[in-house]
Amino acid sequence: MRPRVAIQDSALRSGNFSLRISPVRSGDAGLYEARVAHNAELLSCRLQLGVVTVTPSQPSPVVENEPLLLSCNSSHQASLVETCWFHKRRLLPSSRTFCSRGAHFMLRPAMSDAGYWHCQLRYSDNEIVSATYNLQILGNGPSNPIVYAAAGSAAD
Repeated sequence: MRPRVAIQDSALRSGNFSLRISPVRSGDAGLYEARVAHNAELLSCRLQLGVVTVTPSQPSPVVENEPLLLSCNSSHQASLVETCWFHKRRLLPSSRTFCSRGAHFMLRPAMSDAGYWHCQLRYSDNEIVSATYNLQILGNGPSNPIVYAAAGSAAD
């Protein structure tokens, strides 16, 4: 997993034997165990790392008006009960924020769909996990191809 993992040697003296993984990948999910020998004592701890991903059906940035599917998946083992989607982390009208059992499909994504999409997964064991994805959208340009600019100014 190098160079994505780090252990802070300075923290070991104070009993902190944390492992930092950055960036986390789907394949990193699983059971982790740390063992530390201190004096004549062996200390250990176990941690189950779960990973949640939001995956677009096409790479970002997405072109405006091209169909897009956002999928939210987790390594959690229980049965999925509900998937909730939020746009820009705000509760929006029901057409934008909804709960279902699947992915979020946008037939014709617009520039207003750009920004943070948040999925929340609820499982049969009442575990709730979530992830956020920053959707970038490229516009098709102005509907009118004529642009006027004042002489001496800049035109974009």
